[in-house]
Amino acid sequence: MRYITQESETLYRGKAFDVRRDLVLLPDGKTTSVDIVVHPGAVTLIPINSDGKLLFVRQYRHAVGRMLLELPAGTLDAGEKPEDCALREIREETGMSASRLEKVGEFFLVPGYSTEYMYIYLASGLQSAPLPGDEDEFITVEAVDLARIPELISKGDLRDAKSLAALFLAKPYLE
Repeated sequence: MRYITQESETLYRGKAFDVRRDLVLLPDGKTTSVDIVVHPGAVTLIPINSDGKLLFVRQYRHAVGRMLLELPAGTLDAGEKPEDCALREIREETGMSASRLEKVGEFFLVPGYSTEYMYIYLASGLQSAPLPGDEDEFITVEAVDLARIPELISKGDLRDAKSLAALFLAKPYLE
């Protein structure tokens, strides 16, 4: 089956992503327009401290109008390697550096309308090494016992998709 982009137009250029509209020729010969969020990609970290606790961040997410508990994450800068982004983001969001990074998986976040590709890293060998965070982020760090993760999920306290997918991918590494 072939889908052919006949036209492409950028509708919006933003700080974190762009929005593009494609005119696509479908396999049956019809055409349709598809709006796409064009994103540079991102990383999610699963930081595990020397006590065996996972470091989460709690921050306000305006799109959903509430504070969310999430694994630390961040967007790739132009031309940045995922590993470099991971090492930067863990310092910005948790104040810790990681002496070891191990990629545990990668995935498309929402392929129905976005190009965002997520790289997941287990981060260990943590040491204090803070970097200034983004000016618009007000984050608190929470250390969570691994045994509490199923409870947080079942109670709806952890409902961020990237965090849930990352924890699923990291499960064999955390057992």
